Amino acid sequence: MLEQVRFAFIGGGNMAEALVKGLLSGLGVTPQQIMATDVVPERRTYMQTTYGITASADNKHAVQESTVVVLAVKPQIMPMILEEIAPVVNSEKLVISIAAGITLQTLQRALGDSRRVVRVMPNTPALVLAGAAGISPGKAATAQDVALVERIFNAVGRAMVVSDEMMDVVTGLSGSGPAFIFALIEGLSDGGVLMGLARQTATLLAAQTVLGAAKMVLETGKHPGELKDMVTSPAGTTIAGMQALESGGLRGLMMEAVRRATERSEALGRNPGH
Repeated sequence: MLEQVRFAFIGGGNMAEALVKGLLSGLGVTPQQIMATDVVPERRTYMQTTYGITASADNKHAVQESTVVVLAVKPQIMPMILEEIAPVVNSEKLVISIAAGITLQTLQRALGDSRRVVRVMPNTPALVLAGAAGISPGKAATAQDVALVERIFNAVGRAMVVSDEMMDVVTGLSGSGPAFIFALIEGLSDGGVLMGLARQTATLLAAQTVLGAAKMVLETGKHPGELKDMVTSPAGTTIAGMQALESGGLRGLMMEAVRRATERSEALGRNPGH
């Protein structure tokens, strides 16, 4: 099925690059099937020389030549991009938007209610093929469209279908979440340095610990609280550390971070140009 698909990436940034890598390495798509556009000449040259794909500055031409269009631009310029490409988006094309806060309603209003649109919120670990993505199909999108989008994003991590109303929450949780975890890893590393470890050793141990803990949640299917209790013995080291985290309100801070990031995504959706 994929050998018949021609992809156009409008915007050639990090997320577009991650998806190009996933298509080429994980799904067997050829470079000849992919075109990417970008306003920066150096970025176009990089994408073309690194992946062998076609790179261009002409968004409309890229859309005309494609069957699947991936909108990988910043939400602030999405209204301008939608206005530019709308005349060449027909019902034969599948449009995938990965811009934070841009709702299906906004996309359909700009492109037309009959256009096949799917909104996706991926995250930056897609760059190392370990992403998390929420997928929300528009009314005109077919079951085959959704299956194709799931294949694309499962090639760079894990994807799951959610309602459009929940996409801002997905943005606040898994879209912004890597930054929260990077801060957590940095804090763990700082703790190791505080107690005498070399920085490189502390950071490696911290990052591997987070990776291992995440794999245990995903692969055992156990509740995180149950896994926490498996590590926490009476009067031991872990419960002493947990007391410090609870005293500092770590879980409440994480919940507040997701809430604020979600609200910012909602605000972007209401006023994409700001």
